[in-house]
Amino acid sequence: MNKRMFRVGLLLMAAMMLLVGVVPVARGQDDVFRVAAVAPSATNDLAFSQSMFDALTMVQEEMGADKFEFTFQEGTFVVDDAAVALREWAASGEYDLVIAHGSQYGAIIEELAPEFPDVAFAWGTDVNTFGLPNVTAYSAASEQGGYINGVLAAGMTESNVVGVIGPIEVGDAKLYVDGFKAGVAATNPDIQVLVTYIQSFSDVPLATEAATTHVANGADILTGTAQMVVGPIAVAKEENLKWFGTQSSQAELAAESGVVFQVYRWDVVLMDLIAKIGEGTLGGESYTLTLENGGLEMQISDMAEMSEEDVAALQAQVDELSAQISAGDITVLPEAEPTPEATPGS
Repeated sequence: MNKRMFRVGLLLMAAMMLLVGVVPVARGQDDVFRVAAVAPSATNDLAFSQSMFDALTMVQEEMGADKFEFTFQEGTFVVDDAAVALREWAASGEYDLVIAHGSQYGAIIEELAPEFPDVAFAWGTDVNTFGLPNVTAYSAASEQGGYINGVLAAGMTESNVVGVIGPIEVGDAKLYVDGFKAGVAATNPDIQVLVTYIQSFSDVPLATEAATTHVANGADILTGTAQMVVGPIAVAKEENLKWFGTQSSQAELAAESGVVFQVYRWDVVLMDLIAKIGEGTLGGESYTLTLENGGLEMQISDMAEMSEEDVAALQAQVDELSAQISAGDITVLPEAEPTPEATPGS
């Protein structure tokens, strides 16, 4: 074949690829790491989806916008809608990492990953990589921060009644609630812990009703998990009660009612994962956020009505409990108790 015929062949091939819309994009050639993520709720839900959005934002700030870009599709609770986005991202060849942030998306990842073996996928909260070398799973040991919040709440309650509003009794939601109950019991077993699972991650009115019921039954401290907690937080503020949170910081919304928040630092996972992908390892590992690895961060609200001395004392207590849990001196939950399977939005 002469050079002219070779050039004509290349032009014809390029034209055909344009027509069918499958022009390949060479990832990494411009030295920019690109991530696409889908999540079940809003980026400002003060809970699960925001925890990942904030983490991606932190990674971008650390690496630089010229080195890291991300696309985030929020509010995609419907699995079929998420499947469309995930497949398009994987097929485009534009992204170094595709994240399905919600364990309802597991079946999609299990199906897509073998079809696109050169694409790195991550999903959670779960520990299952499906035995696939291009799938990373991630979860959170949320019972650890739950335990600390439980200990603190037990020391602050005056009524000896605290209220918990949970979404569905599974995943990191159940772990947090169980950890909170364990912390209260370890501090004062006479304190009554009222727990209501509303069977929804997003039903704010139902969560508000559950919180109101807890208050009517004597609770002077509230906590909860998932995006529906905006309702219970409003109840805590209205009733001038203390609020302990998890997943993301809710300090601004909770204002003077907020005390301590367990924050998921998914950037700890992302930074390690990005480095491994850069070295050619696309997956095959499970990560768990813990107090020890810095993936769980206990943040004292800077809007709480506490003196500097009280804040310092509270920080010292948080630090001591964190160190004891990390060292294994405190066993938050019995080892015989199995870790629950994660579910949508958790």
